[in-house]
Amino acid sequence: MHTTSIDSDLTHSSLRGQFLLAMPGMQDPRFRQTITFVCEHTHEGTMGIVINAPSKVSWREVFEQLSLDDASLRGEEIVMLGGPVAPEQGFVLHGAGTRFDSTLEVSEDISLTASKDILESLAAGRGPDDVLVALGYAGWGPGQLEEELTENAWLTLPAEPEVLFATPWQKRWHTAAARHGIDMTGIGSQSGHA
Repeated sequence: MHTTSIDSDLTHSSLRGQFLLAMPGMQDPRFRQTITFVCEHTHEGTMGIVINAPSKVSWREVFEQLSLDDASLRGEEIVMLGGPVAPEQGFVLHGAGTRFDSTLEVSEDISLTASKDILESLAAGRGPDDVLVALGYAGWGPGQLEEELTENAWLTLPAEPEVLFATPWQKRWHTAAARHGIDMTGIGSQSGHA
């Protein structure tokens, strides 16, 4: 297998640890007005967690499915629909610094864990405090996200823990844009390249 210059270019322009904001003209109804946190972005594809699409499932229901007692005081919090891929699989975005069996440090501030031990810790009320629980993920094949970016389907912005963990899910899309001086309601669906 040989590598091409696109591999090295991607390393320098990786979107890992960034937000993808669906542009107002997003055609795919599954992603309309969503904000996705990019967990991995390589020449093999992209994986992210949608952070503002609520499911009908609470943390308590997840704990019950895993036979965990809920001592978290957060059982009523809603699990997000992380994306259409593997909707039965759980993912937890959390503040960096705490490691579990399958923790991936995405950025210096945000980690991703998909092992049961983090849910056990959450159910027991041991944290971590900054956390978002999601079912499923968003995935793109090689070059697919790059193509969508050239079609102005997404706006990329630096991910901020405050938007991810301290902003109500209903406000994350607008808040992320506003923190960078962007009014999403003022952007048409046919935006050009800067």
